[in-house]
Amino acid sequence: MVQEAGLQERISIDSCGTSAWHIGNPPDPRSIAMAAARGVDLSNLKASQIQPEDFRSYDYILAMDNQNLADLQQVAPVNSTARVELLLALDEDSVVREVPDPYYGGEEGFTLAVELIESASAKLLSHIRTTL
Repeated sequence: MVQEAGLQERISIDSCGTSAWHIGNPPDPRSIAMAAARGVDLSNLKASQIQPEDFRSYDYILAMDNQNLADLQQVAPVNSTARVELLLALDEDSVVREVPDPYYGGEEGFTLAVELIESASAKLLSHIRTTL
């Protein structure tokens, strides 16, 4: 979405976890396949863990669920400047507040997660564009 909007030089995006469990591992193969079907290549990504400097480097740190939000709030340094909240809180039209973890489910769980993330991301990008 950022590339389609021509804003890749102004908007930096990263993804990381709140724990060290999967550091260095690639995304779940189902995530890679789901993204590839939408024209996004995740094959070179490796898991990393949130770092204290991320809370000063990024304007938004967005959690998929309440547990990760609580974990982020717990590790956020005192001088954090990032807006830390649930991703789906940015989508006022969503009746769902948390992105369900699709890991233990089938393909439909990944489809739902992607649809929720895409909708909220589009709304976030629209908001950001008004502030640039």
